[in-house]
Amino acid sequence: MKLAIIKTGGKQYIVKEGDTLKLEKVDASEGDQFVFDHVLMTASDADVNIGNPLVAGALVTSKVLKQGRSKKVIVFHYHNKTRYKKKAGHRQHFTEVEILNIG
Repeated sequence: MKLAIIKTGGKQYIVKEGDTLKLEKVDASEGDQFVFDHVLMTASDADVNIGNPLVAGALVTSKVLKQGRSKKVIVFHYHNKTRYKKKAGHRQHFTEVEILNIG
């Protein structure tokens, strides 16, 4: 079993071949292949490669399944005793990808 730790959108993800995951928005359209080049670690049954900070020559290939927006989150600011209330909503953009190959 191959697995890798990739960095994208300021976050780190542990991925295996065949996994699907939602990430911060990536500039690619649906059905395209996308390559993650910020690979922090790769591992297989035989060996483990840890980068300093990145593993040289390691790439993780994925397929973009969907571009979308998550559910609305209500952001509410309130200050006591000053009649200050502020309400806003936020919908985060995401990209759903399937990991095809770790190399």
